[in-house]
Amino acid sequence: MAAVHKISGDFYEEDFTLIALHSTMQDYAVVYALNNVLMSLFVRAPKDLEVSEHMSFPFFEWQDDQHDRYWIVIANKSTKKELLVRDGLFQDEPSFAKHYLVPEHKEVDYFVKIEHDDDLNTSDLVKKLLTIPKIITAYSLDADTLKSRNNLIF
Repeated sequence: MAAVHKISGDFYEEDFTLIALHSTMQDYAVVYALNNVLMSLFVRAPKDLEVSEHMSFPFFEWQDDQHDRYWIVIANKSTKKELLVRDGLFQDEPSFAKHYLVPEHKEVDYFVKIEHDDDLNTSDLVKKLLTIPKIITAYSLDADTLKSRNNLIF
């Protein structure tokens, strides 16, 4: 009889800090503003995060070697064009579906995810983010309470 080995969920789970951003800016403008305020070097990842066939999210990443942190900025909303077969007045009009990376926080526009091993002063970071003129609000979220936490592990 063969032995069965199980890996517990705690073995591969990542610890990270999550900050929610509300902004009407496009993702590249948000990243540009973050690079200016945080003195960071975010660049767009070569491949988008594909959660499913209908959901893909572009993201920006930065490896902060000085503090040994890995930063990600990702949009919470993804709009995909869908082809629906319809009859009637609007049969030739395209349909768009909106999907969310973290559906329980639909009001959030962007997430800043920071993977780190040391202590990170999130209140100072949030204060810096709030100095950006077109950031409406920014606040820290407890990632452990999210139902869709696995969408943020990539």
